[in-house]
Amino acid sequence: MMVRTKIVEWLEERLPVSDVLGYFSKKTVPNHKHTFWYYFGGLTLFFFALQVVTGVLLALYYIPTPEQAHESVRAIVSDVPYGWLIRSLHSWAANLMIASMLVHMFSAFLMKAYRKPRELMWMTGVVLLFLVFGFGFTGYLLPWDTTAYFATLIGTEVPKTVPFVGDWGVSLLKGSEEVGGETLTRMYTIHTMVLPLVLFLIVGCHLALNQTLGSSIPLGTTTKKAPIPFFPNFAYRDLFSWVLGLAVLICLATVFPWGLGEKADPFASAPFGIKPEWYFLPLYQTLKFAPAAIFSVSGELFVNLLVLVGTMFWFGIPFLDRRASRQKKSRLFTFIGFVVIAYVIVTIALAYTTP
Repeated sequence: MMVRTKIVEWLEERLPVSDVLGYFSKKTVPNHKHTFWYYFGGLTLFFFALQVVTGVLLALYYIPTPEQAHESVRAIVSDVPYGWLIRSLHSWAANLMIASMLVHMFSAFLMKAYRKPRELMWMTGVVLLFLVFGFGFTGYLLPWDTTAYFATLIGTEVPKTVPFVGDWGVSLLKGSEEVGGETLTRMYTIHTMVLPLVLFLIVGCHLALNQTLGSSIPLGTTTKKAPIPFFPNFAYRDLFSWVLGLAVLICLATVFPWGLGEKADPFASAPFGIKPEWYFLPLYQTLKFAPAAIFSVSGELFVNLLVLVGTMFWFGIPFLDRRASRQKKSRLFTFIGFVVIAYVIVTIALAYTTP
């Protein structure tokens, strides 16, 4: 017991754990009928942590060359002990992370959590969303199977119509005229090095802002209940949501293991009905809706410009919704939020049900 006490004292002198725990025990979380939505932020972080762990394990065996990429993934699935499970966990965790992040973002939007003084929290959250989309896009090609190859080939053609930066951005991403070995190397580098570094930085800023400013209380919500101490009460509830998320993830990974198609053949014809991952389907379906030309502008360019304007609008919401900043209800922006949610759901459903 004496030895244990001395070890604790030695650690406490160099790592003030009690001060950190004391800070978190004083921090509270608002307790109201919408508190449930707060858990999706932590759940997103949990799925990202799983992505990091499983991604590192996969990187130990993956070889990012066109000649060996597909075979290395096949070896992971077939030969490496539990490799199929690690890959399936990685792929399903990516989808669950994006799903929980979208729920977190839309719930924050509808609760007007972006209003003063939390503008930077909202803006860093939007940046994180697009970084996560970047993870999804760059990671899709890595198995080097037929679907991934041709979906990437089509996907990299879409931004070309954006004026000034379209061609440059696509060339930077592909490294050549066609999707090939250099494209795979760049996708792998961006997926495993560039995006993680940027995302860790932005996540740190987002969490620091959350700890400093706390959780926002929705407009018009009464908080008669006593706030929840962050540690240990809210932390235990967060942990429970992580356990549930892990249970769902394990069920999906084992019951529906992530498949691997045939090795990509750049000289073959693209298979019929290739579609991107579900989180890119709203853009995919919007491009299908667009006519060949709109007001003398190509339909593809019009959609790209619409996406660009929509992104800027979404990013600048805290400064556009002045009523919320003045602690007043803003029904117009609430309506816009529901319209966006409905459009995302409908376009995803249409993409799955139509050829």
